[in-house]
Amino acid sequence: MTLDTIGQIKEVFTLVDFYQYIKGVEYLICVAFFIGFPMFYRYLHKREQEEGKEAARH
Repeated sequence: MTLDTIGQIKEVFTLVDFYQYIKGVEYLICVAFFIGFPMFYRYLHKREQEEGKEAARH
């Protein structure tokens, strides 16, 4: 699988081919989640800490 084929519909002939294709897509989704979720978590808690500091100033 090359970067040119990402997002294209692939014709599969056997169940094993289908499972291998789905597994590859699933790995890409997992990698995106494992990178995106910690960034989102830090963003949420950074906003909470900033709001807590501003409340303490007033």
